[in-house]
Amino acid sequence: MSKPTAGGPAYLLRGVAPLGGEPTDLLLADGVIAAVGPGAAAQAPAGTVTIDGAGLVALPGLVDLHTHLREPGREDAETVWSGTRAAALGGYTSVHAMANTSPVADTAGVVEQVWRLGNDAGWVDVHPVGAVSVGLGGTQLAELGAMAHSAAQVRVFSDDGKCVHDPVLMRRALEYVKAFDGVIAQHSQEPLLTAGAQMHEGVVSAEVGLAGWPAVAEEAIIARDVLLAEHVGSRLHVQHLSTAGSVEIIRWAKARGIDVTAEATPHHLLLTDELARTYDPVYKVNPPLRTAEDVEALRAGLADGTIDIVGTDHAPHTREDKDCEWAAAAFGMTGLETALSIVATTMVATGRMSWADVARVMSSTPARIGRTDAGPRAQGRPLEVGEPANVTLVDPATRWVVDPAAQATASRNSPYGGRELTGRVVATFLRGRATVLDGTTVPSRDAVPAGPAR
Repeated sequence: MSKPTAGGPAYLLRGVAPLGGEPTDLLLADGVIAAVGPGAAAQAPAGTVTIDGAGLVALPGLVDLHTHLREPGREDAETVWSGTRAAALGGYTSVHAMANTSPVADTAGVVEQVWRLGNDAGWVDVHPVGAVSVGLGGTQLAELGAMAHSAAQVRVFSDDGKCVHDPVLMRRALEYVKAFDGVIAQHSQEPLLTAGAQMHEGVVSAEVGLAGWPAVAEEAIIARDVLLAEHVGSRLHVQHLSTAGSVEIIRWAKARGIDVTAEATPHHLLLTDELARTYDPVYKVNPPLRTAEDVEALRAGLADGTIDIVGTDHAPHTREDKDCEWAAAAFGMTGLETALSIVATTMVATGRMSWADVARVMSSTPARIGRTDAGPRAQGRPLEVGEPANVTLVDPATRWVVDPAAQATASRNSPYGGRELTGRVVATFLRGRATVLDGTTVPSRDAVPAGPAR
């Protein structure tokens, strides 16, 4: 592939397969998809960069509804610059940044700061998620309206990392966001049932001697919240489903007509609690890795549409916070640079999903849930003439081994080190501008990475 020039060239993608279908040509020019089909080359302006896309799948740019960028406050673990660069390498053109920063993103000022940092970095669109409660304290509603009407135009609100466990506060939040078509994204964890918990409660936890985290602690909150959402007629999004019972509750709620959506993470689609036998804290995550039966239920739920999207829950941590004994280690795993490959490995290569399905669960549906699917900066749009040129090219045949030390994220707590995965992103375009070519990021300006290199 040719490298772009400073002028921001048009790109002609020759012989790519949109959504895994028949090969064709795509012309990306002036920020949009300018032409599709055999006549695209004839419309290419002077200076167009031609990319041989034979064998590559073209997808709409990926959208992550669940990313931790850590800035402000924990730039030792991640910055908006490093995290969004990792996102671009993973095929993303848009991420939603969780609110559990320091200070917490519970005011218009903080969400605007994150939004501007994302614009300055230029790798992907950054949409801040606003906190539901002040300081994630779970007792007082945050400035939901002010964040919604700020420059960041927040539409997703979450106390992720903590559960909105007070049902009265949860009801009020669900009622409040209806005024501006917002959604509450819930981290479903009953705190009294998980006090001191370290991993999934089951056979493995009993054998290794780590405090168990029962599935019912997740399922009870989900059951309560879908009923609250039905009662007030509001939108609810359930984050990181991890149990078979949770999938069944979501399936029941949707059959009842409740306006609920749900996500699964890549790690819950692949890894099980058996890994806790190593006592390696890289496998410590919230919610915890569950059983093989739960993994199968999540895969089935994603395949049949019960689970709407894949969210990475990219959670970077410093070595100091993860390279220690299990009980003292932080919960969380990185995931932006491996998410698409894990979905390709677990769902596409196994025949359970098509590439069109991948586009649905990793692009169009998360954009719709986050209300970023309209306007000149719209995400998750189809690969059609006139649509914003947010495009990801994937080599579905590539098999590669994950090396955490080689990743762009500032942290190294990937649970996939040494694993072979199928499918890899080779190029990403944000409104027609290449952010990744040949698997390498292409800076849009003379940006200097903030925070430490790890």
